[in-house]
Amino acid sequence: MHLLAVEQERSEGLLLNILPKQIADRLKAGERRIADSHMHATVLFADLVGSTALALELAPDALIGVLNDVFSRIDDLAQRHEVEKIRTIGDNWMGVSGVPRSRPDHAQAAVRMALDVRDFVERYRTPDGRSLAVRIGLNSGPLVAGVIGKHKFVYDIWSDTVNTASRMESQGIAGRIQVSQATYALVKDDFVCEERGAIDVRGRGPMTTYFVLAGR
Repeated sequence: MHLLAVEQERSEGLLLNILPKQIADRLKAGERRIADSHMHATVLFADLVGSTALALELAPDALIGVLNDVFSRIDDLAQRHEVEKIRTIGDNWMGVSGVPRSRPDHAQAAVRMALDVRDFVERYRTPDGRSLAVRIGLNSGPLVAGVIGKHKFVYDIWSDTVNTASRMESQGIAGRIQVSQATYALVKDDFVCEERGAIDVRGRGPMTTYFVLAGR
């Protein structure tokens, strides 16, 4: 019985590394199709600038060591601010606030995390003394979250809100946090922001965006 309990605890830990606890509990209860609409959420993308050059110059184990250091710290910051990590793709980190548990301050929580990520990466140095920068983008709005896959579960999010957040990051500036008009409207009273002006967002056309500078 003791060995069974240990194995069950181990399995539980592995599942919680893949899925939010609320979602894991629903799967264990027998729910097979999980798809939830969330009307109010904020999506955050963070991309490490300069990692492509590192991949060309560092040995594989050294590169993985740097990426693991940085993303582990970003994961810690996400946990502190209760932002749900969705995934990493290469040198890009993606997360969402307000999902799967709704919260009225989803935008503020995501922006606070973004500021901490920016400040951490600015201070970070690789073992051989190199510096990195991070480009961060956020957008707020409705989305759908759910579990896909049969053998390897994946908790993911979908909507134009997610696509626009990705554009806020990819068309942003290294070392800066770019937010959409939707996110700015939610956080402008809590953070010092600077209007960037209208940019031509791929797939969306001209959009007015803002840089978040600091908390008030």
